[in-house]
Amino acid sequence: MPDQIVVSEFLAAQRPRRADAARNFDALLAAARDAFAEHGAEASLEDIARRAGVGIGTLYRNFPTRRHLFEAVYAAEVDDLVRVAGQVSDLPPWEALTTWLRRFVEYATTKRAIREAMAGEESGIFLACLQSMYSGGTPLLERAQRAGEARTDMSIEDLLRMVSGITSVAFPEEGQRDRVLAIALDGVRARR
Repeated sequence: MPDQIVVSEFLAAQRPRRADAARNFDALLAAARDAFAEHGAEASLEDIARRAGVGIGTLYRNFPTRRHLFEAVYAAEVDDLVRVAGQVSDLPPWEALTTWLRRFVEYATTKRAIREAMAGEESGIFLACLQSMYSGGTPLLERAQRAGEARTDMSIEDLLRMVSGITSVAFPEEGQRDRVLAIALDGVRARR
């Protein structure tokens, strides 16, 4: 899976070697992911540093610009998403696909904030991340298709665009997003 290696290598190159510095890096990524999910791309860098339990200088040492932070959070989320695809691959085909898609929904909240901030700017890491998602999800979809569980007239790109569309809409009611996703996934199931 060469695209996954690119994303993993990007993260490994960013992550400091010293244990304490690596812990700070990881804490900053987690804090930034949460802040971007809650407040969008304009989340305060000072708040992110505070959430991570580090000073603003530590944030800037690890991520000299907001763009560096966006790219690292995005890559970490995709890396995790691809790792989950491997973890669920032993589940029954439909369960593996839907479990992975539910994780994709969680990822999409953070992704949306970052992509909005980077609108119009494509970087190599964003393209590698997209390919990694397709590489992680395609075997799950194809396995569900071969098992007769999922429609055969769709690609992973079709499926992820549909789910991304669902995640981009605001839902005023608790649990409504999950219901809408369940309805959409019923449309993905193969007719029997």
